[in-house]
Amino acid sequence: MNEQKRVIALGFFDGVHRGHGALLSRVAGKAAELGAAPAAVTFDTHPENLIFGSPMPLINSPLDRAELMRRYYGIREVIVAHFDDRMMHMPWEDFITEFLVREHGAVHLVAGHDFHFGYKGEGNPDRLREKCARLGVGCDIIPKVELDGITISSTYIRTLLAQGEIERANYFLGHPHTLTDTVHHGKKLGSTLGFPTVNLRFQPGVLIPARGVYAARVWFENGESRCAVTNVGVRPTVDSHGEVNVEGFILDFDGDLYGQTVRMEFYRYLRGERKFPTLEALREEIMRNAEETRAYFRGREM
Repeated sequence: MNEQKRVIALGFFDGVHRGHGALLSRVAGKAAELGAAPAAVTFDTHPENLIFGSPMPLINSPLDRAELMRRYYGIREVIVAHFDDRMMHMPWEDFITEFLVREHGAVHLVAGHDFHFGYKGEGNPDRLREKCARLGVGCDIIPKVELDGITISSTYIRTLLAQGEIERANYFLGHPHTLTDTVHHGKKLGSTLGFPTVNLRFQPGVLIPARGVYAARVWFENGESRCAVTNVGVRPTVDSHGEVNVEGFILDFDGDLYGQTVRMEFYRYLRGERKFPTLEALREEIMRNAEETRAYFRGREM
């Protein structure tokens, strides 16, 4: 039996959008009331990957998902459960009594109106509420959350990201779309063009947003940040191998960030990716994108 009392949010929380935020905010408030740790349970892979055998592209990596919950909603503990055959076949009652209450010390659970769990998804909000009542565990079921008459969902946000509608995606997320990674060496294109760069990668299984150039902001390990013109794509002017990467040209910065872990936040889609006839033409376009990016962030509180 776990002696640490926890108020736990239940869900996959892909993207950690405003709908998830309703659950997580309730957890933080209830945990403060009960003197318990605010926590969330999520999974290392989307359950549909194993249940249906089809890959589900994710908005964020597990690392980013956990960090977003901590940063924006004060969730102190993110329990990343391994979704394997055992978890898929676990009876719904065991998921509550053994996994949540006995193993993780749940004293109060918070779930969404459409949350299903346990073998064949037989656990549902009504069964969760009834079982918690029998166990003396608190339970809140959060209704759906809408913006502009649209139910907020990870599926809708994935569609927006794939179409390059980053500002609308951020509106439904409630925060900028985020990629955290360790900076690795690239082709030194930035130094050729006169900009320090960060080269990042999306983790396997994470959705790559629409290819093109974005106004972005990069946060360093020391807490400082800089604007960046960020290209998501295959860099057709200088490469031919076709591998998608993320290259941020950092503005008003002089330094080497290789080996640091940085957070890239995407704010505005500036243009699609295209091939330029020369490196000089590419440099002129990046300079124009740099001015667009500075203008976007000018006067914004960051």
